[in-house]
Amino acid sequence: MTAPLGPIRHRQTFSQLRRPNGRGASGPVDVRYLRPPPGGDQDRATVAFNVGRRVGGAVTRNRIRRRLRAALSALPPSEIRPGAYLVGAGLDAASLPYSTLVGCVGDAVAGAVAVADARTARGR
Repeated sequence: MTAPLGPIRHRQTFSQLRRPNGRGASGPVDVRYLRPPPGGDQDRATVAFNVGRRVGGAVTRNRIRRRLRAALSALPPSEIRPGAYLVGAGLDAASLPYSTLVGCVGDAVAGAVAVADARTARGR
């Protein structure tokens, strides 16, 4: 299923991402994943980016956000399930080669979704 990306627009979603269904990390990238509610009609993925002030100034943080957005868009649509994603990164994301960053984002997304699937299978 192809899930087009869109921004997270609701405060409630951010609150729910504090206790995500799944988390994944790879290199400097950290991803939190929240499944769509059961019976909901959400057929797309919504994304927000979290790059804190410890990473650097505004220029550096914005550059990392742009790189993360591009890396997430470069993933095959089949890897991005519907739901909410909070993608964060550390300072190393600014200097990683783009292909490595895409790999880190892909691994982190896959890890977060796998954890969510495992929790669902256990009945949590």
